[in-house]
Amino acid sequence: MAWYDEAIFYHIYPLGLTGAPKENAYGEPEHRLNTLLPWIDHIKSIGCNAIYIGPLFESVGHGYETTDYKKLDCRLGDNQDLKNFVAECHKKDIKVIFDGVFNHTGRDFFAFKDIKEKREGSQYRDWYCNVNFGGNNEYNDGFCYENWGGYNLLVKLNQRNPAVKDYICDVVRFWVSEFDVDGIRLDAADVLDFDFMKALRHVANQVKPDFWLMGEVIHGDYSRWVNEGTLHSVTNYQLHKALYSGNNDHNFFEIAHTVKRLYEMGSSNPNGFKLYNFVDNHDVERIYTKLNNKAHFTPVHILMYTLPGIPSLYYGSEFGIEGKKEKFSDASLRPALNLEDYKNALTDNSFTALIAALGRTRQQSKALSYGDYRELKLMNRQYAFSRNFEGESVVVTVNNDDSDFTMTVPAGNAAEYVGALSGQKIRVDNGNICVNVKANSGEIWLPVTDQTADKLSSVTPVELHVEDAAKTVAAVEPAPQNSTSAPQTATTEKAPAADTSSAPETTANKAAAPATAVPAQTAVSEDFEKGKIAGLQEAILAIMEKNGPVTDQMRKDVTDNVYHDSLINWIKSFR
Repeated sequence: MAWYDEAIFYHIYPLGLTGAPKENAYGEPEHRLNTLLPWIDHIKSIGCNAIYIGPLFESVGHGYETTDYKKLDCRLGDNQDLKNFVAECHKKDIKVIFDGVFNHTGRDFFAFKDIKEKREGSQYRDWYCNVNFGGNNEYNDGFCYENWGGYNLLVKLNQRNPAVKDYICDVVRFWVSEFDVDGIRLDAADVLDFDFMKALRHVANQVKPDFWLMGEVIHGDYSRWVNEGTLHSVTNYQLHKALYSGNNDHNFFEIAHTVKRLYEMGSSNPNGFKLYNFVDNHDVERIYTKLNNKAHFTPVHILMYTLPGIPSLYYGSEFGIEGKKEKFSDASLRPALNLEDYKNALTDNSFTALIAALGRTRQQSKALSYGDYRELKLMNRQYAFSRNFEGESVVVTVNNDDSDFTMTVPAGNAAEYVGALSGQKIRVDNGNICVNVKANSGEIWLPVTDQTADKLSSVTPVELHVEDAAKTVAAVEPAPQNSTSAPQTATTEKAPAADTSSAPETTANKAAAPATAVPAQTAVSEDFEKGKIAGLQEAILAIMEKNGPVTDQMRKDVTDNVYHDSLINWIKSFR
């Protein structure tokens, strides 16, 4: 058992949260990172015990065009500020992982500047992919090179070059020795060389006990990346898409089938295949924005905190803030926030109270971190499952209908269960519990023991008040625009799949169909296949949007293509 097995992450995009300028003038350090120190206690108060923060290191714009891997971005401060931040987190028993942007660098990186100066005579000419001194580019370098995502601002590193591999491995060692970091999230892991990732895993195993490697991967067989030789975990975009669209479409079949497929992908081993679960991040719209029915905030987050995997909360979403993708800008997804505006959120904001209750419950139950997964009941609008570990059986029930629903589901060996969010107690009768699941809500049923009785004796019932979000949104100010964006930074770093809130319907007539009228296996399979097609279409559109304006005809070409293999090949063609 490692620390990350029981982690609840809080994800921070520091350039946005601190209100840093959009363009780096490479001036004197501005100690904005220190403004995040008060957030540590807030993060602890809502039940999170790990922070993913990044990008952090010197860059020209949004942070993913690295200039110097060993220097904190001067818009955030200096290296001492980062050392202090990690140390303060560790004092509060909070682990910290950094963003590792190792697929590409910025044009101001020392190796690329040397190539510009010395051309064929540069010792770094093979540090990048396909450098061609017979070509040119929009910067008039007199040579061309392979980039990431069509942007020459992001120069693709040659990860097969032993010198590059050694340099990045040295960067990881430096981050551990200098900052005491506990792990790394690998940016664009789905396009990293596998031998390169194996080298990073070898270093990870050496530098620190339980040093964690998590990779950004969108589509594919996650087990290719998550194994003993490469990464510990990857971003679970498949579940991300299912969680919001499954609730929007009143289609818990999509969610359950996705969970089953991922569970089987990991050989049904919850402790050897823990994916990084999230409902929003710095690249996709806020979950509160994406939900058609804002009350579904509750079942969505109950599922994120209780399904197999490691939950992650994106900064500000615990307050129920909005964030919508805009053409050529992700700024609204990465706002500057003042913690003082939310100082009473735990008591006055029902969104925050819910998140804190979920974090507390997750920490109290080993079954939610280590337990197996068993589906107990599945209908369009109601869903129940259990997580079972060492005799503890936790039952989770959710309902995304506008009416309450009574369900009877199998329970564990306990004589009595208690609702972690409501404090309600239910007796076990003939091996079952009969519970009323409130409209657009859910509950986590814990077996009553002396331990749980003590911990939950003072539970304050949690009930979501959607009107809280309106008050919260008014407090959010956009990050200041201190300067003009650098060339090619119009679309910030990446726009992963599954961020289009107007995604095609994943199944026809779901909302109208009675729960009992679903033909079990056929309907589930068809719904899941349609969900996969929709996700692939969204991935293609997201990539196309990064490369330039998407016309109505281009969008129609994508949505008209409903053939799985064709869509897969289309995605591969972008790389």
